[in-house]
Amino acid sequence: MRVITTCALFVLSSLTMLAGTLILEGKYQGKDLYVVNSVSASGVGYCVFEVLVNGQVSSDEWNSPAFEIDLDIYGFQLGDDLVITIKYKEGCLPKVINPGVLEPQPTYQVLNISISDFGVFTWGTSGETGALPFLIQQFKWNKWVNVGEVMGKGNPGENTYNYQTAEVSGVNKFRVLQKTDNGDLKSSVAVEYMSSMPPVAVVYDKKGRTLTFSRETNYELYNVYGQIVKRGFGAMADLTDLLKNDYYISFDNNTEKFYRK
Repeated sequence: MRVITTCALFVLSSLTMLAGTLILEGKYQGKDLYVVNSVSASGVGYCVFEVLVNGQVSSDEWNSPAFEIDLDIYGFQLGDDLVITIKYKEGCLPKVINPGVLEPQPTYQVLNISISDFGVFTWGTSGETGALPFLIQQFKWNKWVNVGEVMGKGNPGENTYNYQTAEVSGVNKFRVLQKTDNGDLKSSVAVEYMSSMPPVAVVYDKKGRTLTFSRETNYELYNVYGQIVKRGFGAMADLTDLLKNDYYISFDNNTEKFYRK
């Protein structure tokens, strides 16, 4: 959703006045906009003097301290493009209190979801009303971890997505989700398969101050307070910049505790 503010010269009742224009662009999500409307700088009337919805003059009553821009009356479909133009007088500024309702929301429905023995994660959707990223999460280290992202197509029809995951030993469990404008999550069901790969082993070299893995793996290093102090991918983790203390290392599908000597 884009918000554009401009200044323009308007002729109104044979008087010339400097006025502003507030433009909001987004997608129709089935919700209305609410505007706080201050008194004009002259003290006569209110700030807003015209509202346009996709070029049509709104019939809403804006000569009040607050008003609603009713979008339902136009017969929009979810996901339709919207351009809201609010024209206001010089020396004042209206405030749209819920501009986020024009942002795409996770309205998708999962039609199918699967993962192959080679780690290809596939899901199909319908009902998308705007392009939002799908986050791919893997359950490992006793939590859901973000491992990838695929941009949604935003089409209300059927859409298909694929993502090549990184395999770990044991159970591989994945899901996709999208975030709402207020940070809530809409998640799919999880799918899983059992890997035949052997577990990754780790060796701590206190002299070299390194952790060496038996093969390349994603890893995260935590202090005793649960804060991530290092993360990466590879066959070795350099610990020379860490203070002597207890730490936890999460790698492959496992978490172990060690003491940095």
